[in-house]
Amino acid sequence: MATAQWNGKIIASSDDTVVVEGNHYFPLESVDPAVLKPTDHTSHCPWKGDANYYSLQVDGAENTNAAWYYPEPMEAAKQIKGHVAFWKGVEISA
Repeated sequence: MATAQWNGKIIASSDDTVVVEGNHYFPLESVDPAVLKPTDHTSHCPWKGDANYYSLQVDGAENTNAAWYYPEPMEAAKQIKGHVAFWKGVEISA
């Protein structure tokens, strides 16, 4: 079981993460929807495609653009469609 924790709260847990480039991508349904706040931030990966971001909100604290996902990943990364990854201080244990 992999878990993602930030600000003292487990925000995601799953037995079905996909690891790409050292990052655990959690199925969206395994993430607490109350902590996700969509942002306008985007980035591009040449082989995964265009990423969108969420900020995390836990107990009044916000971690801006700390989660990302690929709504329409390129063919080489199709296994991460519907998954979310974390950074910026989010602790992942697997």
